[in-house]
Amino acid sequence: MAVRIRLTRMGAKKRPFYRFVVADSKAPRDGRFIEILGHYNPVANPVELKVDKEKALDWLAKGAQPSEPVKRLFKKAGVLPGEKAAGE
Repeated sequence: MAVRIRLTRMGAKKRPFYRFVVADSKAPRDGRFIEILGHYNPVANPVELKVDKEKALDWLAKGAQPSEPVKRLFKKAGVLPGEKAAGE
């Protein structure tokens, strides 16, 4: 089973927020998932980005592949090497 870390869309029409989820790569975007790792709200001011770093690193160590948007957001959050989170 190929496992991916990706975003799933939540929220109302034109007011989206997203959850970081671990899911089978063949599951639909908003379908079944294994675990929730955090959330991302691009509509909030300032942008809200919360990630459980221990869970995320654990899944990455197990071989879960992050999607491209998740890679960028994990770098901003300080989970992956690269950009550090603001205030750290």
